[in-house]
Amino acid sequence: MTEAIAGNQAGRSRAAGFALAVVSVTALFFIWAFVTNLIDPLVKSMKVIYTLTDFEAQLNQFAFFIAYGFVSIPAAGYLARRGYASSIVLGLMGIIAGCIVAWSTTLSHSFVTVLAGLFIAASGVTLLQVAANPLIASMGDQKGAHFRLNLSQAFNSLGAYAGGTFGAAFLLKGDLFKQDVVLTDALKDDGLSFVTGVYIAIAAALALFTAFVFVSRKTIAAHAPAMAAHAESPLSALQSRWANLGAVAIFLYVGAEVCVISGMIFFLEQKQILNVPSQIAGYITPYFMLLAMVGRFAGSALLRKFAATGMLTLVAAGASILCLIVIATYGMAATPLGGAITLGGSSIPITAGFIPAIAAIFLGLFNSIMFPTIFTLTLERSSAPASATSGLMCMAICGGGIISLVFGGVVDLFMHLVPVGARSLAFVVPLGCYLYVLWFALAARSATTHAIEEGVASAH
Repeated sequence: MTEAIAGNQAGRSRAAGFALAVVSVTALFFIWAFVTNLIDPLVKSMKVIYTLTDFEAQLNQFAFFIAYGFVSIPAAGYLARRGYASSIVLGLMGIIAGCIVAWSTTLSHSFVTVLAGLFIAASGVTLLQVAANPLIASMGDQKGAHFRLNLSQAFNSLGAYAGGTFGAAFLLKGDLFKQDVVLTDALKDDGLSFVTGVYIAIAAALALFTAFVFVSRKTIAAHAPAMAAHAESPLSALQSRWANLGAVAIFLYVGAEVCVISGMIFFLEQKQILNVPSQIAGYITPYFMLLAMVGRFAGSALLRKFAATGMLTLVAAGASILCLIVIATYGMAATPLGGAITLGGSSIPITAGFIPAIAAIFLGLFNSIMFPTIFTLTLERSSAPASATSGLMCMAICGGGIISLVFGGVVDLFMHLVPVGARSLAFVVPLGCYLYVLWFALAARSATTHAIEEGVASAH
């Protein structure tokens, strides 16, 4: 009897430990999405505080996303040597270190310090992504892998929405971001102090979570997949035509998404669009990611009935049309259409500016299934090992930083030509990206396919 009771207690203890480990790993998806999407309002706050051009402001995104290009290979090497639990702890410590460096800007007053902090934090995020995706799929019964991955992706989208909303509430707060405000050094100093305070608070919260993960590290390690004896370098996939085409598609898709959402606050607050304060525009911007979450769930269901190439063709064409709508309305006046909506305590009159605003926000819906669909289509067509092809596409996420710089430069260029419609005309940059994805989807229809026999696709 005593032995039976002891066995039951041991079983409950193991179940509780396993549940704790799953919760820890699932929370990682929320954390890296939260940290990543916090940058969108940060772009606006840094532009105001440091009086930056659009190109210079987009250096925030560049510093973050370029880490994927530099850190993916070392991260995979560290994972192979030290395992999943150690990689997760180190990744979280990297994010904490990045937040502390960003906080130190209150002492240095240098924009370069902010950029250094973002790069360090992104290096930690890269290591988390390399480790967490295959780990959550392997934990527990293999039949439940699909459910766990989808649940984790739901938390990823939720984290993206929460990060943008949190950033609007705390990074765009105060007189500094009011419309037509006269900027003073005192206002800028107060704004910088508040921004850096937010990052040190995030570092403190993540330190507690890291301790929580550290306690669970043995359970995490016990349910981790076996490490490969030999890890293929992502660079070996450069010999495959379809691996290269897929990597370019990922590079451009991520670039399009990042440049649109990072420029969304600037776009929406314009007088001819919504004519709202920066903070209200910041509250609206995360609806982009909320629509992406809705699209992921709907897309998962539709992909069971329709071919992936057809679905990718549809969403790429839809995203291209929405960009064309924004571009075509660049000179349109904000003619009142009647009625108003209330958001964040502000009443926003409904005008013709809602047309390009809605088009830009709904890009999130069409972006939703692009990343995983491009990933899978490429793995099915690449002649390189799946692990190498997957690694190359993860490195291509750095397009988020490079394309956003191009977008910022194009905005600055158009500002000298047509100041009022410059931000609308700059949507030619994401349009070009989506047109490539459209071509990729059409070309993939006639390509030879094969089974994906190794590796688990990473998630964005």
